[in-house]
Amino acid sequence: VTDEDKSSETTSVFDCYYLFFWIRELCQQFPHGITDQVIQNDMPHLEPQQRAAAINKLLSLGQLDLLRNSSGLLYRMKDAQSASKMKGSDNQEKLVYQIIEDAGNKGIWSRDIRFKSNLPLTEINKILKNLESKKLIKAVKSVAASKKKVYMLYNLQPDRSVTGGAWYSDQDFESEFVEVLNQQCFKFLQTKADMSRDSKQSPMVQRNSSFATSHEVWKYICELGISKVDLSMDDIETILNTLIYDGKVEMTVIAAKEGTVGSVDGQMKLYRGVNPVIQPTGLVKTPCGLCPVFDDCHEGGEISPSNCIYMTEWLDF
Repeated sequence: VTDEDKSSETTSVFDCYYLFFWIRELCQQFPHGITDQVIQNDMPHLEPQQRAAAINKLLSLGQLDLLRNSSGLLYRMKDAQSASKMKGSDNQEKLVYQIIEDAGNKGIWSRDIRFKSNLPLTEINKILKNLESKKLIKAVKSVAASKKKVYMLYNLQPDRSVTGGAWYSDQDFESEFVEVLNQQCFKFLQTKADMSRDSKQSPMVQRNSSFATSHEVWKYICELGISKVDLSMDDIETILNTLIYDGKVEMTVIAAKEGTVGSVDGQMKLYRGVNPVIQPTGLVKTPCGLCPVFDDCHEGGEISPSNCIYMTEWLDF
């Protein structure tokens, strides 16, 4: 080996490490990923073969993620934790894992994985089974489509839009649970209103003291221990809204100091039980008028008027 060959080899190794460093720097500047065009614009002197060799090397070392978007391939820096999880996996498995990771806790259907990866369905199913066996991902049934599963990372808690939140158990709507919560929330507000009237104070003081915050109602329900799942403030406010539609509760909004328990953006919702002046309308008396998942109900969906057992029971009555 001549001195000239040694010098050329040293220069080649130096150029390779320089490219690695430069591409990593670009990826850090664009955390959502870079395209070939970005690399080309930043390093116009670089030959396409050199660029491809550097990228392939970084991919083989597990330092880059290979993604696909509308404009083509996308390269993104891989974090150390993710790299250790996918050690020993091939590029196709890494691509599917990355697509699922990007979907977050809302998950993604296998059909969408196929569309984003351009891989055959048989290959995707094989990869999904392999990732599930490694406990890197999990399949979750969605209330939006009972026969379809969405995939997400194993350690993620599914979004409410997937599980249906507190109102669903194994994809079944818990109507009895909702009714119990409805009764207990109203009982709490009605008791507070009765105590205010019995206080014999001025009408204005009685009225103000009859209100309760959603946080107070939430705390009361939690202390009762009637729920097997953790209820959020939003869950309780959903129940309180059904009571408002039923004419049993009224709500007002007041200004509140930042940091006050139950306040949002400097405002706080207050609720109190009322005696309806007139009887509720016919619509409110139907299951639809009290249904907390009314917005999710549509023909052809998992929740629809044609297969609603509560509507059927109401009509039979």
